[in-house]
Amino acid sequence: MITVVGSINMDLVVRTDRFPKQGETALGDLYTTIPGGKGANQAVAASRIGSDVQMVGAVGTDAFGRVLVEGLDAEGVHIEHVKQLDGMSGIANILLSEGDNRIIVVPGANHLLKQEEIDGLEYLFEASDLVIMQLEIPLPVVQRTLEICRRIGTPTILNPAPSAGYRKEMEPYWTYLTPNESEAEEIFGAEWENALEQFPNRLIVTLGKKGACYFDGVKHVLVEGYETQVVDTTGAGDTFNGALGVAISEQMPFEEAVRFANAAASLSVEKMGAQGGMPNKEAVLARMRGASE
Repeated sequence: MITVVGSINMDLVVRTDRFPKQGETALGDLYTTIPGGKGANQAVAASRIGSDVQMVGAVGTDAFGRVLVEGLDAEGVHIEHVKQLDGMSGIANILLSEGDNRIIVVPGANHLLKQEEIDGLEYLFEASDLVIMQLEIPLPVVQRTLEICRRIGTPTILNPAPSAGYRKEMEPYWTYLTPNESEAEEIFGAEWENALEQFPNRLIVTLGKKGACYFDGVKHVLVEGYETQVVDTTGAGDTFNGALGVAISEQMPFEEAVRFANAAASLSVEKMGAQGGMPNKEAVLARMRGASE
């Protein structure tokens, strides 16, 4: 079982031919609402690949909140620990253009989670094979979850996004850290590649279509990405984290686990929406086989 402690948002997606300049108005050709939030995305990714997933988070009492909870339930994610709190649900305003995205998040109910609520979930973390977190919820909640998991021996993946929320005091507690390249630079500086050697087989930096890299204790390893037809990159990192969590919980060899996560992420960008292209396990394994033939 994997437990995800994290954000649940409704994504408000707009697509345009090009990003507008400062002060400019541009016409779009698509607007849609899609369930998202890094926590929910990673939970859905892990569930589709075949893990039993518990979600810990919060939504508001607005219409979005109801839709978000129903969506998680429909994906097979357990929702007993998703609270509905007075107020608005979190939203992410996503602008798509030129094969890339720009995102503004308004946390809403996500920031109403309390550290005290995490204290009551030690039994859940103890029953989990792995716990996944991000930084779109209050930092004391993340820190407390990390501390509990470290004490009871449950491995964790911390996806440090947004990286501005990362704190040095988190470092002794996470098992795996999964920044992308820009997040790694913000956390560790311009020479972030040197930091890989401080955390062998624990710090994995995702590099977009180039794949992901880590240090195995002897050498730097680049696990190359997969050829793909990009439609929407939103959620690719979340798919990577959810898939990596499944692979680690299934005790795949580490390089194979990263390759598995790369394959899942490459599939996720081929459809619209953060959760729209998240694959099942058979599709991930088929892509890995196809690339090796």
